[in-house]
Amino acid sequence: MSQDEQRRAPLANGMPMLGLGTWQNEDPDQCATSVRTALETGYRHVDTAQAYGNEEAVGQGIADADVPREDVFLATKVWIDSLGHDDVVETTQESLRRLDVESVDLLYVHWPAGQYDAEETLSAFQELVDSGLVDRIGVSNFEPRHLDEARDVLGEDPFANQVEMHPLLPQADLREYAEGRDLELVAYSPLARGEVFDVPEVQAVAEKHDVSEAQVSLAWLREKGVTAIPKATGAAHVRDNFASLEVDLDDEDVAKIDGIDRRERQVDPDFGPWN
Repeated sequence: MSQDEQRRAPLANGMPMLGLGTWQNEDPDQCATSVRTALETGYRHVDTAQAYGNEEAVGQGIADADVPREDVFLATKVWIDSLGHDDVVETTQESLRRLDVESVDLLYVHWPAGQYDAEETLSAFQELVDSGLVDRIGVSNFEPRHLDEARDVLGEDPFANQVEMHPLLPQADLREYAEGRDLELVAYSPLARGEVFDVPEVQAVAEKHDVSEAQVSLAWLREKGVTAIPKATGAAHVRDNFASLEVDLDDEDVAKIDGIDRRERQVDPDFGPWN
């Protein structure tokens, strides 16, 4: 199937609902190649972070791809030891230099931890928006109480909350919170680091549609209105994940996955706000 024939990712307030995650994609050449491959496959959303140590390679992949920069929705995140006001501004400017871009489409608070102070941190984010270096403010790993506080500071909801989400961690409370608000949910580790491949319910739906378990999990998230950013390094995985856009689950499929009784969190640092 040619790129022109492939389905484009639907948009969530201008953000493509399927993106390329780059966590642990630390080899510069591999990272740049995977970003370029993804964009030339049809992805238009790339996610990175200061803590990933690969912003320069991500920027190189974007520059190498035969896709205009303005067509790429690019997101990065500020780490927990750089969330003081001046640190936010300084490290974001450093991120832009590493990415070799004039602005990013979305800048996240990576965790509500470390130096995070809602008033101080988010005021710096707002200044970056006002200066044109950042288009949208996002948060990551926020619980409802943190989202309430962010809304109070900003006077509106952040654009997005990026959290771990997959069939083994459906985040029902956060999905309910986001419903009816101007808040998008973005799922990292949407394949539960490969754990979904061995879940019988996911396997059954995959067999029914003759697709991979990864495609089923990504399609399930899309049915929930959630943007997914699966990590992929090899071209085959990049393309397999993109093919999830061709998978249409019916109500029976969604109900089967909703009925999974396992609950597992893959990312659980000591400073996680749920601990």
